Amino acid sequence: MATAARKPHIIVFANEKGGTGKSTTAVHVAIALQARGAQVAAFDLDHRQRTMGRYFDNRAATVQRTGRELPIPRHATHDGESDDRFNDVFESLAEGADFLVIDTPGRDDPFARVAASRADTLVTPMNDSFVDFDLIGQVHPETYKVTRPSFYAELIWEARKARAKADGSTIDWVVLRNRVQHIEARNMRRVSEALDQLAKRVGFRIVPGLGERVIYRELFPAGLTMLDSGEFGAMGLAHVAARQELREMMGALALPETVLPLFA
Repeated sequence: MATAARKPHIIVFANEKGGTGKSTTAVHVAIALQARGAQVAAFDLDHRQRTMGRYFDNRAATVQRTGRELPIPRHATHDGESDDRFNDVFESLAEGADFLVIDTPGRDDPFARVAASRADTLVTPMNDSFVDFDLIGQVHPETYKVTRPSFYAELIWEARKARAKADGSTIDWVVLRNRVQHIEARNMRRVSEALDQLAKRVGFRIVPGLGERVIYRELFPAGLTMLDSGEFGAMGLAHVAARQELREMMGALALPETVLPLFA
């Protein structure tokens, strides 16, 4: 567990495009880690949408309404303007935490850049399409071969170099494939091949994410996650599949071990 002399493992969810399931994934990771017994804090940098913050607010309201005990990370939302507030809240949340989970806006943002530079694990969720792939790289319109990394990929590359030079640390960059469809097999294969090419070129890992399931949207008003669904009604096949996705994603992220196994 964290001590005063030890910094938390910082997980930053960053993607300059919206609609990739970034906040939903960040919340599920934070709750999964706390359910394992870790001390978790969460920092929402998107003061406009505030999806992560609202998720935890909804969760707290469910606890108050039902009397059930649910893990809720310490959390705060940045004002989007003040450097001093960013640093103060960051340090306050980091104190005593094993993990600090940071959700960033779906746009270019100066505080998101700072957060990315401090990450131990940087997670970039993307949908399984070349529209989302364009954020990190460009492909030839006929061969679908990667022609060059994007500005965003180069930005992360520079952040990783600067981090290594500053303190010798490495940023584990993970591209998370959310909402992978099991149709349009040709498109999925092309995206997979392009990701493999770019991963070798700029050095990120590719891991499976969460599927496109109605259940994730249904859980938001109550602030619940797939870890809680069994306590609030019978679990159907969609619930079981979603929990398995979460289990596989957490394993693939390869985060530091904590006290208890997930889904014990």
